[in-house]
Amino acid sequence: MLSSFPFYISLVVIIILLIMLANRIRIAYPVLLVLAGLLISFAPGIPALHIESELIFIIFLPPLLYDAAWQISWKELWHWRRVIGSFAFIVVFFTALAVALAANYFIPGFSLALGFLLGGIVSPPDAVSAGAILKFVKVPKRISSILEGESLLNDASSLIIFRFALIAVATGQFVWHEAALSFVWMLLGGVGSGLIIGFVTMKMHKFLPTDANMDIILTIVTPYAMYITAEEVGGSGVLAVVAGGLLLSNRRLLFLNSRSRLRNVNVWESLSFILNGLVFILIGLDLPQITAELGKTSISDAIVYGLIITLVLVITRLMSSFGAVAVTLIARNYITVADTRNPGAKGPLVIGWAGMRGVVSLAAALSIPTHLGSGAEFPQRNLILFITFIVILTTLLVQGLTLPVIINRLKLTDPDYKLTDEEMYLDLRKQLNRVALQYVESNYRTELDQLPALQQIAQKWRSNLRDQDTDTIDQGFKMVYSQVLEHQRSWLTQTNHNSSAVSEDVVRRHLLFLDLEEEKISYM
Repeated sequence: MLSSFPFYISLVVIIILLIMLANRIRIAYPVLLVLAGLLISFAPGIPALHIESELIFIIFLPPLLYDAAWQISWKELWHWRRVIGSFAFIVVFFTALAVALAANYFIPGFSLALGFLLGGIVSPPDAVSAGAILKFVKVPKRISSILEGESLLNDASSLIIFRFALIAVATGQFVWHEAALSFVWMLLGGVGSGLIIGFVTMKMHKFLPTDANMDIILTIVTPYAMYITAEEVGGSGVLAVVAGGLLLSNRRLLFLNSRSRLRNVNVWESLSFILNGLVFILIGLDLPQITAELGKTSISDAIVYGLIITLVLVITRLMSSFGAVAVTLIARNYITVADTRNPGAKGPLVIGWAGMRGVVSLAAALSIPTHLGSGAEFPQRNLILFITFIVILTTLLVQGLTLPVIINRLKLTDPDYKLTDEEMYLDLRKQLNRVALQYVESNYRTELDQLPALQQIAQKWRSNLRDQDTDTIDQGFKMVYSQVLEHQRSWLTQTNHNSSAVSEDVVRRHLLFLDLEEEKISYM
C-alpha cells in the first residue's frame, strides 16, 4: 500500500488538472476523468487496482448523498414530488424490467432474475454527471430540480431491486409476500434511522459546547452513522442518508451558528470535489480488472451486449419522460398537479436524455459475490461487470457530450420564474434592506440617533433602496474594493515583516477578516 502512495497522490493532482481542463473547454468533468482513467490503466508500471464495493458504498456514497441532500431545495423537491417520485421509483422499476427482458432475450444464459439484477444495477442515472453538465448551460429551474430530486431517491429504489434480484439468483426462488414485507421495512427502517440519527445529531450540535471545528467533524461523521445504522437494522442506507440530510438541511439555522455554517460550506465543497473526482477516475482505472475477469465471453460480444443494454436504457428513459407528460395531462383533470400547462417536448427531451450512469452502478456490480452459498460461481458475474462498465462509459461519452448541445439548441425558457437569478437576488436584497431599516427605525429610534455606526449602516440600507443601475455600480464597487483589500493585505504583510511590535497572530486575524470581506462582495 505504501509503495503505491505516490501513485494515489499523483491521481489527486491529475484530477485537479483534468477538472481545470474540463472547465476551460466547458464539458462535464466526469467524461474527462473516466477517459483519463482508461488511458492511465494501460500505462506500463501502473499498480494493479482492485476496487472493493464496500469502498464506494461505505466511504464514498454516504457523504456524496448527504451533500446532495444539503444542496437541494426542499421547496422545489416538494413542489415536484409527484414527477420526482415517479422517476425515482416507477421509472426505475420499468427500466429494470425492460433491461431484464432485453438481457433475457439477447444474452445467452441470462435468466430473468439475472436480468433484473443487471436492471437494478444500471437503472439509476448519476447525479454528479448531470450536475456537472448543467453547470455550463442554462435550464429552467423545474428541470434541474427534477433531476436533482430524482437522483436523491433513485439510488435507493434501484438498490432495493438489486437486493431482491440477488436473493432470487442465489436461492432460485422469489417469495412475493416476504419480498413485500422486506421492501416496506427497507423503506421504513431506512427513513426512520436517518431521521432518528439526524434528530440526535441536531440536539448534539445545539446543546453540547461545540465550536465550528467540532460542528464540521460532526457533519462529516453523521452520514456514515446514518448509513451504517440503517444497514445494520436491514433498512436502506441510501434512504437514511437522504432523509436525515434533508432534515438537517432544513433545520441548519436552528443548530449551527454563522461561523459553523460558513466553514461547513467550504469544507464540504472541497470534500465533495475530491470524492467525486476519485470515483470517476477509479471507474476508468478499473477496466483491466473487469476485462481480465470476463471469462469465456469474447470482448466483442460483451461490447455488443453492453451497447444493446445502453440503447434499452436510453429508449426506456425517453419513453418514460414523455409518458410522464401524458400522465400529467390526464391526471390534471382529476387531481391537483404542480403545473396544469402543457410542457411541450423540450423539457421531457432534456430530462429523458440526461440519463448518464456512474458510481452507484459500478459499486452495485462490484458487490455481486463471486460465489453462491452452495460454493458454485455466481452466474454471469464478470459479464455483468463488463456490461455495467460499457453502459457507464457510453452514456457518459454520448449523452454527456451531446446534452449541452441539445440544451443550447432548444433555447429553453423558464415558465416558473420571470426574473433571472441575478434580478431576483437584487430585488430580494432591496426588500431585505427595507425590512432592516423599518425594524431599526421602529424599535431602536434612540440608538439610531446616538450611535454613529448604526447611522452609517442605516444610510447604506437607504442608498440600496434607491432606483439606480445597481449592476453597473456593483461591478465598479467590486473592482475598486477588491483592489483596496489587496492593498491592505500587502500593507499587513509588510508591517508583519518590518515590525517586531506586532504579533503575527493579530495580523492573521486581520487577513482573515479581509478574506471574509472579499468572499462577501463576491455574493453581492
